[in-house]
Amino acid sequence: MDSQQLLAMLAPGQALSGTAMATRAGVTRAAVWKQIEVLRARGVPIEASTAAGYKLPWPLQMLDEASIRASLPASLSAALGALEVHWELDSTSSELQRRVSQAADFSMLLAETQTAGRGRRGRPWLSPPGLNLYLSCLKRFENGFVSLAGLSLAIGVMVLRAMGNLAITGAGLKWPNDLLAVNGSSAGGKLGGILVELTGEYQGPCVAIIGIGLNLRLTDLLREQAGQPISDLATLAGGTPADRNHVAASLIGALIEGLRQFEQEGFAGFAADFARHDLLYGERLHLAGACGEFDGTGAGVDSRGALLVHADDGELHRIDSADVTVRPA
Repeated sequence: MDSQQLLAMLAPGQALSGTAMATRAGVTRAAVWKQIEVLRARGVPIEASTAAGYKLPWPLQMLDEASIRASLPASLSAALGALEVHWELDSTSSELQRRVSQAADFSMLLAETQTAGRGRRGRPWLSPPGLNLYLSCLKRFENGFVSLAGLSLAIGVMVLRAMGNLAITGAGLKWPNDLLAVNGSSAGGKLGGILVELTGEYQGPCVAIIGIGLNLRLTDLLREQAGQPISDLATLAGGTPADRNHVAASLIGALIEGLRQFEQEGFAGFAADFARHDLLYGERLHLAGACGEFDGTGAGVDSRGALLVHADDGELHRIDSADVTVRPA
């Protein structure tokens, strides 16, 4: 028995005794207990009681390639270069990087869990099994890095479109690559992040590896480990998130349609949508990084996706580098 098999047994949300799971898997109760502890250590909230046995606090859906494909319109399913669901990878984006010379356009990799998921500036991305969504997409472009200004912002719009297709609202975008829940008129916890990595030529053929982490269901322990306010789709959906396979399909569909649009229109095709969801516009901000440190007020983004900030000294700053920390002033 491995942890994937055990989680699949518990996924319906019903209590199972250690004896029942051991019998079903053909292993000892000690082997069951060992895998229970493995999953708990990785963030899965498995409850236990002497009378009922082991159970999850709510049902979950294991990712399934066939279910994801079945939820996609035929035209979008046909556009996929590859669709793979893995139990565990170091990182979905790292795996696509290893395949970059052979992988076709719109190759999509998902994993139930990652051992080395990463966010912006090399920060680790918590990736507990079965709870959230970890997806990477490969897209080839002919006109080089120079044509991809604003891509990470456009990806954020695509993710919001995917959520909208599932009737999930209450999220906004924080430059350059964060999705946040919205509490009233202010930003709330982090819902997800986007990491775009480019290889190739500045003015010639290049490849974008687009990694997306999206929180579907968080536990109290994960909230403590995050070190910052975080939120999930379950909260936005009134307590129960959409089926994980439906979320994955909606996201994949939005990426295929959106990246085709970006290829034709660039960031200009997404600028109005980004402005509508821009959580930094009009907010008091403190910036620190290559630009130095200063306070100012968010003024949107320019046509290339650079952050505009009216500094307190009256100067308008354009921030191109993502290696800048932007916090409330």
